[in-house]
This record gives sequence, C-alpha cells and structure tokens, in this order.
Amino acid sequence: MANHKSALKRIRSNESKRLINKYQHKTTRNAIKNLRELTDKKEAEALFPSVVSMLDKLAKKNVIHANKAANLKSGLAKHVAAL
Repeated sequence: MANHKSALKRIRSNESKRLINKYQHKTTRNAIKNLRELTDKKEAEALFPSVVSMLDKLAKKNVIHANKAANLKSGLAKHVAAL
C-alpha cells in the first residue's frame, strides 16, 4: 500500500483516468462498428468525420497508438468510398 499522500492521489487519479479512457475507447469502437455496418453512402459520409475525430483524440492521448489510428482511418475511408 502507498505510504505518501502524493502516491495515494496518483492511485485515485489513475483510476479515474482509466475509467475515462475505457469509456472513450469503447465508444469509439462502437462508432467504428456502426460505420462499418452502414450501407447508405450519405449516412456513412456524415458519420465518418466524427469517427475520425474520435480516433485522433484517442491517439493524441496515447490510448491507442498513432499508427493504429491511421490504419483504422484509412480502412474506414476505403469502406466509405466503396459504398
């Protein structure tokens, strides 16, 4: 168990950050899934920028690797273009 006040605070802040990251990551995965399931091109083009934004935010905060975000964005762009 931690002995210092700063260590106790770090434990509390890490837990709250972990929950926020988990929520945002899961929300992004659901948005990607929804985008991949769409068959209407207009709907997909409307949803695409928000999904890209979510991926960029996760990469910026190191929740996911920047290259993974780039690969996902590229795949989604191909999917939307192919509709």
